[in-house]
Amino acid sequence: MAHAPIEPPPYFDALLERLAQGDPEATAALGRHVHWGYWSDPDAVPLTGADYAVAAEELCRRVCDAAPVRDGMRVLDVGCGFGGTIASLNERFKHLDMTGVNIDPRQLARAAETVTAINGNRTTWIEADACALPFANDQFDVVLAVECVFHFPSRATFLAEASRVLKPGGRLALSDFVPSAEGLDALRKHDIGGSETRASYGTVDVLCAEPEYRALAQSAGFTAPTFEDITPHTLPTYKFIRSTAARWQAIGADAYVRTTRRLEVSSRVGWLRYVILSAGLGL
Repeated sequence: MAHAPIEPPPYFDALLERLAQGDPEATAALGRHVHWGYWSDPDAVPLTGADYAVAAEELCRRVCDAAPVRDGMRVLDVGCGFGGTIASLNERFKHLDMTGVNIDPRQLARAAETVTAINGNRTTWIEADACALPFANDQFDVVLAVECVFHFPSRATFLAEASRVLKPGGRLALSDFVPSAEGLDALRKHDIGGSETRASYGTVDVLCAEPEYRALAQSAGFTAPTFEDITPHTLPTYKFIRSTAARWQAIGADAYVRTTRRLEVSSRVGWLRYVILSAGLGL
């Protein structure tokens, strides 16, 4: 079924401008990864741009290790952003054939400029829709999607596409925001994903609870999906985002901060969980 064209989240406009200007904090924090961070001790961390980059790299590694990625694999990174996940794999593994997919040619251009293949690895960057992947069946050993699925028009379609392009026995690993059972109604009531969220973060759907997610994955052919809740370790992200919003966004900073606070409160009270999902494709 056709769907409306996907647009890059609005915050990329401000971020790309900061990066083009050579802003040192933006480059340190988000020049490689553009997603939440993971802190082993979330109560005792300074939040400089460099600190944030370390936490974002840790989250990336945890998603990749959930697959897990191994030397010699063919890996597809959907919603690849600036190529941070592929850059991380490039440094850690050998003889990988890695393809990054994104809808935004600006992000792909930065990825191509900043990621140089080493260790016998290969990298390819393709502008494409996550729900209509331009690949033949049975092409990849691993499909990754770090903190992007909530932007896609359909989780069901993406999961079906991931299943289609994976080889039999292949693995999927992703991170996503998943509501708790008790939080689902509360998130609807407080309009998480509403107009102010769309103006700040773009189209966002965080209303797919674990039972529905599990059913969608299994319907796409994935077996025994696991959900690892890492919410407590991601919470310092919100402080960093709020602290940078006013400096980086000349327009819409107040709405961006309000939206971020709603997401943070929802996470702290248990309505919204940050989850790493991993699953295998049946043989």
